[in-house]
Amino acid sequence: MKLYAPYARETFVGPNAAFLAIDLYDAVYRGGPGRPVDLDAQFPNSCGLYAHRAIEPTKKLFAAVRRAGLQVFYCTQETRPNNRPVGAVSTRRTMELPSEAIDKYAIYHEFRPEPRDVIITKQRASVFQGTPFLSHLNLLGIRSLIICGESTSGCVRASSVDAYSNGFHISLVEQCIYDRAELTHKVNLFDMHHKYCDVMHLDEVVAHLDGLATRRLAPAAE
Repeated sequence: MKLYAPYARETFVGPNAAFLAIDLYDAVYRGGPGRPVDLDAQFPNSCGLYAHRAIEPTKKLFAAVRRAGLQVFYCTQETRPNNRPVGAVSTRRTMELPSEAIDKYAIYHEFRPEPRDVIITKQRASVFQGTPFLSHLNLLGIRSLIICGESTSGCVRASSVDAYSNGFHISLVEQCIYDRAELTHKVNLFDMHHKYCDVMHLDEVVAHLDGLATRRLAPAAE
């Protein structure tokens, strides 16, 4: 803690925020709420109990985001045929791409996109790498991101570091982010919180969003 003391600061949700849901796809929920190590042989990439315990908090976060009228972005794996050369993958893990995996990378049914939402498909861990995501944010005047999803040590971290490097304020919603192991989850949250992001509790973020929703509806009430 002494080494990280210079990073101490006030945490907050930044201005002109958008919402980014990272890799909430079917594969990470398969096999139910078991231990990932027990599910891995039959359901590779499943986050098991960690994914399932985040469902209700994430639904609560989505509801608050929609009340506040924020632009919602999802990202998931690119699965079109002939979309990349051999070896161009998000991580070194052996994966089925593309035809065998198409259904695995559909957005999980609890978080179905709405018509105004935007789905970004990506080939690397970061949603910023080789996608139009940054240009979309610039077009909309977005300056901050509220982020949920998985995995903490992988695509969430890669996307968050790129967001910070591109000048955005990032709020990570702790109860709505998960990994395949508690160690990698907690260590990466701790490190990102001090160096790049504001790791915030769900209730803090929902309270902020509900404040935005109240101000958004105020003119109509008058």
